[in-house]
Amino acid sequence: MSDAAALPPACQAWRLEQLQHALALPPAVLDPAQRLVLWTSGSSGAPKAVGKSWDQLMREVEALRQQWPDDGGPVLGSVSAQHMYGLPYRVLWPLCAGRLIDRPQRLYPEELQQASLRHATFTWIASPALLRRLGERLDGSRLRGRLVRLYCAGGVLPPDVAEHIGRQLGQRPIDIYGSSETGSIAWRCGADPWQPLAGVEVGLDPRGALRVASPWIDAADTLTADAAEMVEGGFQLLGRLDRIVKIEEKRVALPMLEQALARHAWVTEARVGQVAGNPRLTALVALSPAGLHILRNQGRRALVDALRRHLATGFESLAIPRGWRLLRQLPYNSQGKLTQSDFEAAAGPRPRQPAAAPLPADGPGECRYRIDVPYDLAHFSGHFPSAPVVPGVAQIGWAMALAQRDLQPALRFAGMEALKFQRLLRPGDTAELTLRWDAGKQKLYFTYTLGDQPCSSGRVLHGDRHGAA
Repeated sequence: MSDAAALPPACQAWRLEQLQHALALPPAVLDPAQRLVLWTSGSSGAPKAVGKSWDQLMREVEALRQQWPDDGGPVLGSVSAQHMYGLPYRVLWPLCAGRLIDRPQRLYPEELQQASLRHATFTWIASPALLRRLGERLDGSRLRGRLVRLYCAGGVLPPDVAEHIGRQLGQRPIDIYGSSETGSIAWRCGADPWQPLAGVEVGLDPRGALRVASPWIDAADTLTADAAEMVEGGFQLLGRLDRIVKIEEKRVALPMLEQALARHAWVTEARVGQVAGNPRLTALVALSPAGLHILRNQGRRALVDALRRHLATGFESLAIPRGWRLLRQLPYNSQGKLTQSDFEAAAGPRPRQPAAAPLPADGPGECRYRIDVPYDLAHFSGHFPSAPVVPGVAQIGWAMALAQRDLQPALRFAGMEALKFQRLLRPGDTAELTLRWDAGKQKLYFTYTLGDQPCSSGRVLHGDRHGAA
């Protein structure tokens, strides 16, 4: 199943929009023993293949139907149907219940809400990453009373996010715990204990790892990588056992570091880990509005030093991350997972380019972009350490790079005219960049604005016109 416009030539595919008026196929009986191959997300390493039979999938769907009797209405989701959360919840369960399926994967909060408002009632299948981004964009007045249920899986949903959504929509998210190997295991709302689904049995091994047995797991029981404790009404998860690392013969629990960072007022959430071949720890930190204020007005060093001191009250010095990357949000994928490869990419060299999203242009020979200035732009270290500002030379470089990509590939710098800097560009700013190529004069005109206020502008002279190489 895919929404991709282009598929591999060898792939046999049927396009749903071309089958709207086709005759219905006769009912078919699935072979219960036939196995599908699904892949894990790769959040703890390379993705692994997992086999699932139709019989196992149907047993899980039946347990879901028993736990939450069908309430009708279409099912919309932000997660892919190609994994062991989206496949049962977005496709198989609605099919078995005869419910309408909203086919596109709604990756953005605005898109999910807009599509939902076409229906009187609906159910959401979402990831923590999308629910975090809802924030103040949540249109509670129009959605409240229509949302039947909201399911969330794929990572940790912060309790404050769950409570905010519950207040706005009148429905607290139902958090689903499971994995590709085990399928669904348990559910909860907010910070309540996890409650096993009907037919699921749980226990602990001598190390405190959670053991699971259910009608849709191959083995008699399966040992998870999660530490847990049994409590009244269910169990509590204590973090992944495979996220405990050794540094200089000391065991360091990465989830504990992340939780400690998230308790700081300057941090929304954090992920701590190691890059392959490097034993030191690196922290990816998504800053809160208060944290961004400190970064903009005191600089990176002051912010990182304060976070180090915060951790030093509860951890040995060897456990405190050596590397730090400051972000708007953690790089979750569409499944709400932060894969090891994405962690390593974010933990790599600090960015030198902004995120540039195209905007509608006013005419030919012109391009417009929304420019999101990275929190951790490499240029800020020297310009200036305690008051970070995007250097003018970087702004010119960004304009030239985008012009060479989208307007004039042969553009070569031969000088500047009418260069003006009127307002500073700082970490977290969202600016607009307008580029215009004048073929007759062989000049690139650029303008950066913040809101309605000009930041900088100028004209880049093309090298060929002036004999430059």
